[in-house]
Amino acid sequence: MAKTIVIPSELSAARDVEEQILSDVAGLSYDEGDVFAIKLALEEALNNACRHGNGFDPDKRVTIEYDVTSERFVVRIADEGDGFDPDNLPDPTAEENLEKPSGRGVMLMRVYMDDVLFNDKGNEVTMVKQNAEVAGS
Repeated sequence: MAKTIVIPSELSAARDVEEQILSDVAGLSYDEGDVFAIKLALEEALNNACRHGNGFDPDKRVTIEYDVTSERFVVRIADEGDGFDPDNLPDPTAEENLEKPSGRGVMLMRVYMDDVLFNDKGNEVTMVKQNAEVAGS
């Protein structure tokens, strides 16, 4: 059953949500690699929503909807910001960007999750991770 959580644009609130979601995941048969992937992608997406999307504005919220079953994990994270174009980001692996402190989050989400979809505005991401334990059986 899907759950919805709305938080202020604060990293401490994002960490609390991350812990709650990972606790739900831990109750199912996800392997260590899948749990790591979910944790990393969640952390990046929540951080981006608070920092880049909402600019840590105390009047803006981040909405998290997630559903975790033994087969798959699905999360939708939306901020109240102006959005961005996820297909027009600088390549974080390019020589000129290697030492820049940001720009890797979307790349990491795409690498570690099975599906990463952004809405047209670019202020909402939906990520899916299939359970490797179930998919491999």
